[in-house]
Amino acid sequence: MADFLEYSSISSEVRGAMCPGKLKMTDTAIVFKNDKTGKVEQINSSDIDLLNYQRFVGSFGLRVFLKNGSLHRFLGFTGDEGKIAEFVKKNYKLDMLEKELSMRGWNWGSVQFKGAVLSFDVENKTSFEIPLNHVSQCNVGKNEVTVEFHRNDDAPVSLMEMRFHIPTSESADTDPVEAFQENVMKQASVISVSGDAIAIFREIHCLTPRGRYDIKVFQSFFQLHGKTYDFKIPTSSVLRLFLLPHKDNRQMFFVISLDPPIKQGQTRYHFLVTLFQMDEETNIELPFTEEELKEKYEDKLTKELSGPVYEVLGKIMKVIINRKLTGPGTFIGHSGTPAIGCSFKAAAGYLYPLERGFIYVHKPPVHIRFEEIASVNFARSGGSTRSFDFEIELKTGTVHTFSSIEKEEYSKMFDFITSKKLHVKNTGGKASYKDDFADSDNEGEPDAYLARVKAEAKERDEDDDGSDSEESTDEDFNPNQQESDVAEEFDSNVESSSDDSDEDGSGGGGDSDASGSDDGRSKKVDKKKEKKEKSPVKKKPKEKKETKPRKTKTKDSGAPKRPSTAFMLWMNATRDQIRKDNPGLSITDISKKGGELWKELKDKKEWEAKAAKAKEDYAEAMAAYKASGGGGKGADDSDGDDKGKKRKKKPSPKKVSAGAPKSDDFKSKEFISGDDSSSSEEDKNKSTKKAKQPSSDKKKKKGAKKVAKKSKKKDSEDEDDESGDESD
Repeated sequence: MADFLEYSSISSEVRGAMCPGKLKMTDTAIVFKNDKTGKVEQINSSDIDLLNYQRFVGSFGLRVFLKNGSLHRFLGFTGDEGKIAEFVKKNYKLDMLEKELSMRGWNWGSVQFKGAVLSFDVENKTSFEIPLNHVSQCNVGKNEVTVEFHRNDDAPVSLMEMRFHIPTSESADTDPVEAFQENVMKQASVISVSGDAIAIFREIHCLTPRGRYDIKVFQSFFQLHGKTYDFKIPTSSVLRLFLLPHKDNRQMFFVISLDPPIKQGQTRYHFLVTLFQMDEETNIELPFTEEELKEKYEDKLTKELSGPVYEVLGKIMKVIINRKLTGPGTFIGHSGTPAIGCSFKAAAGYLYPLERGFIYVHKPPVHIRFEEIASVNFARSGGSTRSFDFEIELKTGTVHTFSSIEKEEYSKMFDFITSKKLHVKNTGGKASYKDDFADSDNEGEPDAYLARVKAEAKERDEDDDGSDSEESTDEDFNPNQQESDVAEEFDSNVESSSDDSDEDGSGGGGDSDASGSDDGRSKKVDKKKEKKEKSPVKKKPKEKKETKPRKTKTKDSGAPKRPSTAFMLWMNATRDQIRKDNPGLSITDISKKGGELWKELKDKKEWEAKAAKAKEDYAEAMAAYKASGGGGKGADDSDGDDKGKKRKKKPSPKKVSAGAPKSDDFKSKEFISGDDSSSSEEDKNKSTKKAKQPSSDKKKKKGAKKVAKKSKKKDSEDEDDESGDESD
């Protein structure tokens, strides 16, 4: 039989959520590695008290109960009960039995406290179990106990509260409610500040969460005390510690990775990022005797600690929390430091290649383990040859892009990626590595790619040394051809560029074919000039047309009144009756009511006959009115003809001005009257402009006559006289 058993798709219960990972059972320990956080949890075989298997839907799980009272549950095993039982019997000397569960569904039973586990039993069979380290608070009432739990953001549904009713017993010496609460609070994960802190660091500069905080380190937790917020963080929630030098070599980042994260309102902080000055030093005396330090911490700490603040804090946290302090690996960038300056999500920061991953600080902090990475890619940054982008694609499909990295870091980063056997996404050829990190058969292949990358970088360096300006290396890009066209369109010095092109065109003349390209360029420039000169000319006639007032049609007061319809005749006769029958109706409501009654009226012959008679009377009266010279028909017709003529004349200056090649064709009225050397089109413009003046005088006279309330006949006679003057 093999010395170990390994399973890849196993889930572990973490605060009510099932977290996927990998499980490995060896002869000395059970090791579980969380896929999400990368945290490795090891259970020594000597610490195991009981090991049972429980049935779940479609699979079975392992229930591991330790001697210290803690409980661990793993599920996702299929069809290997006998194999695992034989392995446990041989290596752990334990009998692996099935944990029977109660299927009654009753909500009353007995409670048993076994270590850090609350077991609710029905008929001597377990109905459910609660790990007490998930409990955040326990409150008591009359015959009732309320148990509150820590919230897990990763769980789809979180159990927040559970209530137990405990009946009173007169024969009992102690109160069962208080005894229940005492047993729960002994093992509950409730942080209470008791005793003195091991070490206190004052006014530490925190980047996330931002502010100044006092860091107080206790035995089971550490506290961040600020002016506004106060955080108590258990040591069990710390995943990793990082100590990273700043790129300026004068500051130091101290990063703490947390799971679960701390909360500030609705914001979650998975990382604590603090910043220290390297020249700041401190001296701390720990409140322990030499014997206690030797017994608890195995001489890893001394009673007096002195040195830089970041170094003292890192050493204390490393020993108290029992986590490794991770520093930068062997990578050294172009600047001589392990930090790579870049941007992530529009915020500037630093990327640190580590021995087993990448970490970016500080906004937002990101830690990427090598085992999460599917591939990496070096991409060109926005058309600039001074920098490039570094893309990391995870196995989950998420892509992290770190942009604006200096091109001098290119070869350094590629050497590091190659040494870690990461798969490089190569758009120019075959992939250098397979997705299997353990495969080293193709180890020599990336050398050719690396040599090509270094050669390209060297060529770009030589090109940059020869020219100060940033320019693209594309062969089909000719900046000299583009500059002339762009300058004529957008540059402020338009006249100089256009004059140069005109000189080139005129120098070639029109006889030689060799100067055809120059002539073409000069023609383009001339067209652009013409467009610029024409644009203000088009606007002038439009402005005049918009300001010109329109002539409104006047009503003839002496004409016969139009006849009413059958409905209006009926409405006028019945309006008073409707008002009496429906008091309080408004005018509009009366009209609506009349319309409804008219629709319901069946016999409408009387009113239709009256309407027909009124229409005949109107026709006869209108004929008699027009025969007597009323209505101003002739004046209206002549006026309409004049209007038609004027409308035909108005577009003529607009068309001429739009087609004029130069703005000099538009001249003032005084200049037009004295100029005899104009073309036929200019003569038309003159006659049109001369006709505008009397028409405006005519409108003024009409306005005065309207104010004086003179008759329409008088107006038409005056207009005929004026039109005769204009024709003369």
